[in-house]
Amino acid sequence: MEPEPTTVSPPIQLRIADDIRMKIERGDLQPGDPLPTLQELTAEWRCSVTSARNAIALLKQQGLISGGRGKAPVVRRPPRRVVRDSARHQAEKDFARQPESVRRHHGEAEDDLGDPIHALKFRSDYTVIDAGSELAAVFACEPGEQLLRKEYETSDPSGIRLAHSVAYVPVRLIETKPELLSADCEPWPGGGQHQFLTVGIEIARMVDEVRAFMPTTVDMQKWALDDGVPMLFVRRISIDTQDRVVEVSDAQYPADRTELRFTTPLTLWEG
Repeated sequence: MEPEPTTVSPPIQLRIADDIRMKIERGDLQPGDPLPTLQELTAEWRCSVTSARNAIALLKQQGLISGGRGKAPVVRRPPRRVVRDSARHQAEKDFARQPESVRRHHGEAEDDLGDPIHALKFRSDYTVIDAGSELAAVFACEPGEQLLRKEYETSDPSGIRLAHSVAYVPVRLIETKPELLSADCEPWPGGGQHQFLTVGIEIARMVDEVRAFMPTTVDMQKWALDDGVPMLFVRRISIDTQDRVVEVSDAQYPADRTELRFTTPLTLWEG
């Protein structure tokens, strides 16, 4: 006879969590539906309250349920998903040459979030900093060179964060136009590409670098995140027609409500 490994039964909390997870995946439990109570789970599975509670914790870690902190757990309702398509880089470049009457109706709020900027809470903060070694390497400049640090935050009327980013621009590139050094210019109709256009800089390409990380308790509070939801970190590097890095923008997005879509135009073969 061929030797066979001993079948190991998974812990009871995993079996409970798997059972509920599969009911959610099959649609037997719909978003907003309540989960069985701890008492009901202990009776059905003949387990301890601790095992039932651990099963609920596993489901929260998987982002399948919400609740806790005094609220009964329910099947999690999928949040509104925002599509952030790399094709918007070209769209923003096209808008940069349009009159202000057109540019003022296009930006992250209007084109990504689907709301006019006046319907949301918008904050911008400008400060001049010295480049550290990491940013100096990206900009190919000396550490200590002055960078304009631009922080943007957009929240819904209740104060929940919808978008947050921090951008860096070498001061020497824009110092001929003093208004670009002040947050009083924000929100700038047409965004960053139009700002660069006013000082004779044309963006030739964008590089988007993406990684994931787990949020801190502060992140969870500001973004109103459920347990188990990771964040996406997106670094956007803007390179001009002289092959210079002219801006680095770092943005964070909740992974459960963000779809990153990369559109890559391809040059057609001749003939």
